[in-house]
Amino acid sequence: MSTYTTHSMTNHHAPSHHAQSLLYQIGETLHVWHERYRTRRELSQWTTRDLQDVGLSWSDIAYEADKPFWRA
Repeated sequence: MSTYTTHSMTNHHAPSHHAQSLLYQIGETLHVWHERYRTRRELSQWTTRDLQDVGLSWSDIAYEADKPFWRA
């Protein structure tokens, strides 16, 4: 006759809740960084007309585009 407990049914190789949370946070941070990189790169491709439409200048674009991806 065999017995089992909830503990014996636990997958000890699965990541813990803390590890899952940490991985999620890392994933979110990487996503934000990629979006900043992508939008800054796209912004640098805008025309003078595009910038006038939204009230930005080339110096605004240069300031934003020169920021590293990890800076908001």
